[in-house]
Amino acid sequence: MKNTVVVGAQFGDEGKAKITDLLATEADFIIRYQGGSNAGHTVVADGKKYAFHLIPSGILYENKVCMIGAGCVIKPDDLEKEINDVVAQGIKREYFEKYLKISPLAHITMKYHTDIDGCNETALGPNKIGTTKKGIGPTYADKYNRCGIRVEDLFNKELLSKKIDNILPKKNKELEFVYGLKPFTKEQILEECERYKSILEPYVDFNWQEKFFDYKKNKTILFEGAQGIMLDIDYGTYPFVTSSSPSAGGAAVGASMGPMVINRVLGVFKSYMTRVGEGAFVTELDDDTGEELRKIGGEYGVTTGRPRRCGWFDTVSAKYAIMVGGITEIALTKLDVLSNFDEIKLAVAYKNIETGDVTSNYPTNVFTHKNYVPVYETYKGWKTDISKCRTYKELPQNAKSYLKKLEEILGLKITIISVGPDREQTIIV
Repeated sequence: MKNTVVVGAQFGDEGKAKITDLLATEADFIIRYQGGSNAGHTVVADGKKYAFHLIPSGILYENKVCMIGAGCVIKPDDLEKEINDVVAQGIKREYFEKYLKISPLAHITMKYHTDIDGCNETALGPNKIGTTKKGIGPTYADKYNRCGIRVEDLFNKELLSKKIDNILPKKNKELEFVYGLKPFTKEQILEECERYKSILEPYVDFNWQEKFFDYKKNKTILFEGAQGIMLDIDYGTYPFVTSSSPSAGGAAVGASMGPMVINRVLGVFKSYMTRVGEGAFVTELDDDTGEELRKIGGEYGVTTGRPRRCGWFDTVSAKYAIMVGGITEIALTKLDVLSNFDEIKLAVAYKNIETGDVTSNYPTNVFTHKNYVPVYETYKGWKTDISKCRTYKELPQNAKSYLKKLEEILGLKITIISVGPDREQTIIV
């Protein structure tokens, strides 16, 4: 396998974890390059369902080194709980200590970050972003404001103490006078950092540079992103976006590898569209069809449990995601969910209800999306169970027609098709 980036190409929740898990069989090194515990990835293996948030999805395979990269932000309590939950399902703790690695350059989500995140969302009221309130945005804000705490800082008491002396007075003013929140003492922050150090210590890899030189020359690398391109901080439905870049460009930076290591970018699309949280969603179905998609697809957020908003596949946003995300081929998930429908629709353009203009280019100002309705093409459904199909030939003709039309509009090949949650329910084209 070539060095591959797995990118979510919609609003997240496309089924990236299954694709990463599938490709991990051929990889030596799997690295998560951005995001935090606000992400939710589900892997089904041997009938067991595993929920991951920070841990790379390839961790279920033996002899695969999995790393949480420099572009990620880590809430240590969440990571500890995630590891404990997977251990309770039968994976030995020693296994994590051997194969799970953390970049010392990743940033730490502190208690004050979660406090600020929750307060921000509450204050916005009906204009809320729809965050998970896990402190991810404030952590990234501090990172770029050059007042963040990195993993490596936890292991140097003297430097950590000086850093807190610089950070805390400003942070406490922000907490008190902007948000009306209780300030922290230096002793509280130091105690919090000491506890975080004990959680992360078994996994932090201070010798990562030497290993990366070898990986880039001699190993097959799989880059795993979180969220999706339509939530990208630069290219998504701003401001209803995440705080990092899930694109292939984000992979090059967040994985500490550079762009020349990447050979292909696999964009993961769901066969329809879903979104958790607020923000524009032109093909959203607020009707019985949307509810049926949610019910059949089990569309509830892994991290929050929130019901996902559902709609038909949007080729307008998909073409945009392919362009800005650097996608070179497509993995299509949950094709089996569409088996219950007599008709299946594809949005091929947007129509402005005020002017009557029709466009196939994605309008980047999402506050104008209220003026757009989707222009659909309708295709016959196949009304038969495809969950046992293992080759492209076995698929019904109407399913093939749907796939062929997607390839034609998007200009890329669909090389992986998922027809169920388990590893084996996959068609390699």
